[in-house]
Amino acid sequence: MRLLLTSLAIHLIYSQALDIIRNNGVLQIVNKELSPDGFSRPTVLAGTSAGSATFPGPLIQGNKGDTFNIDVVDSLTDTTMNRTTSIHWHGLFQEHTNWADGPSFVTQCPIAPGNSFLYRFAVPDQAGTYWYHSHLGVQYCDGLRGPFVVYDPHDPQAYMYDVDDENTVITLADWYHPKAFQVLAHGAAVSNATLINGQGRYPGGPDASLAVVNVQAGKRYRFRLISMSCDPNYLFSIDGHNLTVIESDGVSTTPVTVNQIQIYAAQRYSFVLTANQPVGNYWIRASPNTQLAGTPANDPFANGINSAILRYNGAPNADPVTIAPSSSGVIGITESLIHPLQNPGAPGSPYPGGAHVINMTLGFNAGAFTINNYSFVSPSVPVLLQILSGTQQAQNLLPEGSVFGLQKNEVYEININGGTAPGGPHPFHLHGHNFDVIKSFDSSEYNFKNPVRRDTTPVAAGETTTIRFVTDNPGPWFLHCHIDFHLAAGLAVVMAEDVPDVKSNNPVPLEWDALCPIYDNLKPDQL
Repeated sequence: MRLLLTSLAIHLIYSQALDIIRNNGVLQIVNKELSPDGFSRPTVLAGTSAGSATFPGPLIQGNKGDTFNIDVVDSLTDTTMNRTTSIHWHGLFQEHTNWADGPSFVTQCPIAPGNSFLYRFAVPDQAGTYWYHSHLGVQYCDGLRGPFVVYDPHDPQAYMYDVDDENTVITLADWYHPKAFQVLAHGAAVSNATLINGQGRYPGGPDASLAVVNVQAGKRYRFRLISMSCDPNYLFSIDGHNLTVIESDGVSTTPVTVNQIQIYAAQRYSFVLTANQPVGNYWIRASPNTQLAGTPANDPFANGINSAILRYNGAPNADPVTIAPSSSGVIGITESLIHPLQNPGAPGSPYPGGAHVINMTLGFNAGAFTINNYSFVSPSVPVLLQILSGTQQAQNLLPEGSVFGLQKNEVYEININGGTAPGGPHPFHLHGHNFDVIKSFDSSEYNFKNPVRRDTTPVAAGETTTIRFVTDNPGPWFLHCHIDFHLAAGLAVVMAEDVPDVKSNNPVPLEWDALCPIYDNLKPDQL
């Protein structure tokens, strides 16, 4: 009986994290003590109510073609962390709603404590796996992150799976015992735990509950894997099971079967898992590329760290005894294996330089990251507000040297060379678009016929990653490293797209106009 009760308790803990918002709802942003790995610390969390706030935040879901209304209420009180906030809806294009994109000082001023802001945006032509997170400083590393899924009622790959619901979302996250600003001040980030669906253990810590993912023998599951990482990338696998990848960053892909997925900060994959193994328990593994603080040498999974459990219905409540495949048996995913299911092919001419070319080189100087020798420093006036106030030339937008002007309805090719920037590979994310990766960081080959299409791709030191996209979405869009500590240290630029048409394409609500005057009048302990 004790075993059954323990199993039920673990399942309830996991289920309570699956708070759901369907299209319309409230995100309460609060401070709360939380101990997802057995170590209690103050956090910044989201919930449908103050009492329900947890990590990760509520699952937001809807269908392709829906409009979302998410009222973000700032109830933060802890003066040792940021009390202001903003939310970015990662991977969603925000066509005609650039003001709702979320990055502080790019498209809005932060929301002040005691205030709220309604993010209203349509998702007319996207479906897939996304997420949301704070886009102010390093706040999301303190806990403000959650999953966002847009379902396609006519998914062309629905024949491949039987189950796709709130229980098939898997989130990966690094977790820190110090507050994020303390981690940032320390330099190279070293996480204390890996959380899978908000639960995990840290080396030398207690036997905290691990997340349990339940399956039924014989069924096929579409799992939606989301990296909510602030820094590390992960090698993800499930002992004894193949993973058939069918989506990358919201783009359906031709199926490719592997048994390990390397996933970088902010990336997402859907994979189909067939529950065709003997009824039992199997380790789910997510090994970070940087060891957890205190990890035993050569054993990244000791005592269940970096792990969760895949449990077949009917299996006992027990830790798995399964083993991971040997290194010679690993079949991994690379971008060269991923091809869009629909409308493959990069825009522009099929040769390097066959589009408008922008070259960027990463660097590092005196503790700050740079792109083309400029370190991004948030302007006092958001870039979008600068444009709406009359600035029409991209070179006149602030911050100086960090804003690139793009003409409308053109194909742009961006070559990002990792240069001397330490701490890579750096997962670069472009707001407002997907892009075709015509040259990945780990390949010398160009692919114009069917390159991977996504919104986040790695850039490595001394290597060049090349992406292409069409400028069909007016607005200032952030392009930045999604290692949040690197973004805070300047590794970002703004792509000011079709500046003359921004105002007519992005009508702002009165509540947006009020954000900056309220923010500008805050006292230091309210920021």
